[in-house]
Amino acid sequence: MSASSDTLPGSPPPEPPAPEKTGRRRLLVLLPLVAFLALAGLFYGRLFSGDPSRVPSALIGRQAPALDLPALEGLMRDGQPVPGLVSAALNGEVTVLNVFASWCVPCRDEHPFLVQLSQMPGFRLVGLNYKDDAGNARRFLGRFGNPYAAVGVDANGRTAIDWGVYGVPETFIIGKDGRIAYKFIGPIDAQGLKERLLPEIEKAQAAN
Repeated sequence: MSASSDTLPGSPPPEPPAPEKTGRRRLLVLLPLVAFLALAGLFYGRLFSGDPSRVPSALIGRQAPALDLPALEGLMRDGQPVPGLVSAALNGEVTVLNVFASWCVPCRDEHPFLVQLSQMPGFRLVGLNYKDDAGNARRFLGRFGNPYAAVGVDANGRTAIDWGVYGVPETFIIGKDGRIAYKFIGPIDAQGLKERLLPEIEKAQAAN
C-alpha cells in the first residue's frame, strides 16, 4: 500500500452513500423551490383569474344579516343628525350599503363615485363605518362630502364579519325584500359604476 492511502491494511473500502439518504437530501434542497413555485402559481392565478370584484358571496339571495348600529356621533346632513343603521331601514326600497373607513386609501379613490351615485333616484345609499375613529370619520365625510342617508358605526368589526366583508371598501345591493342581491368587492371606479353597479341596481329595482 502506498503511503498516501487513507485506508488501513485489510480494512474494507468506504461504502458509498445510501440511495435513500441521497434522495432525502435532494428532497430537502428542492422543497423551498417547490413551495416558491406553488405560491407563485397561486398568485399568478389570482392575478389573471378575472375581476376580483366578482368574487361570489355566500350571502347572495339570502336575507341581509341583522343591523343595529349606532349613528356616527355629530354627523349632520341638511341640518339634521344622520341616523344609524337598523335592519328595518332595508325593507321596502333598494338599498346600497357601502363599507368604508377614513383610514382606507381606496375609499378616498371611490368616494367621488359614491357622491355621484347618491344623486341618482330610486334607491337609498347608506354607509357602514368600519373600525374607525369617530372624529376622523366625520372629517373624512366633511372634506369629501357625505353621500350617505344613514351611517352605522361598526366599531369592533363584528357586523362586517356577519356580512362576510373581506376588506374595505365593499358595496352591497339589498333588494326591496331585504335580501342581498349583489356584492361589489373593492373600490368603485367609473367603469365599475357604469358597467357593474348601476345595472345591478336596476335589476334590483325591477324585481318584485
